[in-house]
Amino acid sequence: MALLKSESFPGDINLTPPQEEVGPKDETPPCVPGQTKTSTARALTQEELERLGGERALVSGFKQMKLEKEAQKNWDLFYKRNTTNFFKDRHWTTREFEELKACREFESQRLVLLEAGCGVGNCIFPLLEDDLNIFVYACDFSPRAVEFVKQNPLYCPERCCAFQCDLTRDDLRTHVPESSVDVVTLIFVLSAVHPDKMKQALENISRVLKPGGIVLFRDYGLYDHAMLRFKAGSKLGENFYVRQDGTRSYFFSKEFLAELFEETGFQCVVNDYVLRETVNKKEGLCVPRVFLQSKFTKRSQSDSS
Repeated sequence: MALLKSESFPGDINLTPPQEEVGPKDETPPCVPGQTKTSTARALTQEELERLGGERALVSGFKQMKLEKEAQKNWDLFYKRNTTNFFKDRHWTTREFEELKACREFESQRLVLLEAGCGVGNCIFPLLEDDLNIFVYACDFSPRAVEFVKQNPLYCPERCCAFQCDLTRDDLRTHVPESSVDVVTLIFVLSAVHPDKMKQALENISRVLKPGGIVLFRDYGLYDHAMLRFKAGSKLGENFYVRQDGTRSYFFSKEFLAELFEETGFQCVVNDYVLRETVNKKEGLCVPRVFLQSKFTKRSQSDSS
């Protein structure tokens, strides 16, 4: 797949040509010029409305079952092809999510974090370098990605525990003590889960999160440019698509996300669309990106009663 170089923003990955769908976890960092947060979804042009309206045929049930069965294999192949070179380190997380620094009750408290869907460690290693008083549990669907994490020179078992896990099926408590985690980061991860299984993933995360603990969420938002570029024959369901490599992506509305978290015992703190444009001056491309950035806290028993 040929890639076009985007205008230089810290942490950006490249843009694919307009005729191809965006690759897995095509993400851009927050806190860049031209970014706005809003409570309303992006307005579509007439051309975009017609394009989405024309996508009526869904991928066959047989192929959908095959994609679900081979989901882990497809992500493992993705990391086999790209190794640790696809994403740049996310040095923006502490800038955007102040809870990674401010949620301690006292200054010397060790923060316990779960990175659900850690990939090859682009989020956790900047955090471990930046904060010496943090312990990170890191899990991923792909065994190959977890091995890349463990092979990183910065990986230290005294400060990090990485393990393979299917969030929709494997009990996190096998590796993480119940109600022991202060913060969970769920960044460009839930979109890769089948919508029917997202609730199971959140229930699993809730079991290891302390009452009052927080989930920091960032993922694809409704009408993101990536959603509008999928070719015919890629649609799996409402706002749910498959890429050419077999990996899948869901595009969240804030209403769907809020309901999903609230049904699993969380309370919404922040839930906004992030709108920005990614520019390729050389190619004359200016594409609208839409992400959903949210924070949810786990209700205590007294809050639930």
